[in-house]
Amino acid sequence: MTPAREMPPRGPLGTDELARLHAWWRACNYLAAGMIYLQDNPLLRRPLVPDDIKHRLLGHWGASPALSFVWTHLNRVIRRDDLDVIFLAGPGHGAPGVLGPVYLEGTYSAFYPEIGQDEAGLRRFLRQFSFPGQIGSHVTPETPGSIHEGGELGYSLAHAYGAVFDNPDLIAACVVGDGEAETGPLAAAWHSNKFLNPCRDGAVLPILSLNGYKIANPTVLARISEEELTALFTGYGYSPLMVCGSDPEAMHQLMAATLDEAIGRIREIQATARKDRRPDRPRWPMIVLRSPKGWTGPKEIGGHKAEGTWRSHQVPLGDVRDNPASLRQLEDWLRSYRPDEL
Repeated sequence: MTPAREMPPRGPLGTDELARLHAWWRACNYLAAGMIYLQDNPLLRRPLVPDDIKHRLLGHWGASPALSFVWTHLNRVIRRDDLDVIFLAGPGHGAPGVLGPVYLEGTYSAFYPEIGQDEAGLRRFLRQFSFPGQIGSHVTPETPGSIHEGGELGYSLAHAYGAVFDNPDLIAACVVGDGEAETGPLAAAWHSNKFLNPCRDGAVLPILSLNGYKIANPTVLARISEEELTALFTGYGYSPLMVCGSDPEAMHQLMAATLDEAIGRIREIQATARKDRRPDRPRWPMIVLRSPKGWTGPKEIGGHKAEGTWRSHQVPLGDVRDNPASLRQLEDWLRSYRPDEL
């Protein structure tokens, strides 16, 4: 007997829009992994061989999928509502999760014509990441539009608030890593909302990326209950909205609905304050995004759990040039994003 198919999760996304958002995110994740590993064969037109792999593997996979997930959904509301939004990536070495979307949008090629929108350009794009004489694994100043470099953790939220003061139409969407959130500068920066005037300033939308682990151990904020987490950020003066899960389809619908709600609240706060000319301190929305570390990456490596653990923090598969089994696992991982369709 054929089991009944589960009903897809309800949300604001229609079938076509959901498929296109997910395809964009798959492409971002493919590029993020490709930046860490590949120096050749960028579209996997043939099976991977050791010479396709960089000799020295550098970069941080773990934070990248959540960063590009947020970027994907911000693009949806920016295009729909013609919003003025700046994106700040707090997680330290999360550059693959930012560079991938910048390349897909064509912005990277506009600034660097030699990194074209073709196979040769893609090869150069992947090879330059963490490669001698090329670009670093942070969102460095070479990244078009960069105002924040995440390697020195803790300053993303302060930079986000600084960007919106006396800039009434701007929304600064700031992804805060849960490891980053344990630093002193970031812990203090949550209170910057006390200085925001809704009559004349823009808005900051903090998005806490709660993936559970730092480089080798659990994060504090991921080890408290949702009730306590909600109470914490309510006490900071925010109205927290939760996006929690691992199933991509359900998470796309939930993130889309939550982002719609957050943007709606921001616009309502600003409209009321500017109409009444009352600079009262509102309770601004913020989002808690709880997703697995290394989301969509290898589930297990060498018999040990990888996705959702500290093992996904940097380079999940470190011996792919020397271990044929690891090389095949890397190829299976990359092909899981179906690059031939993208």
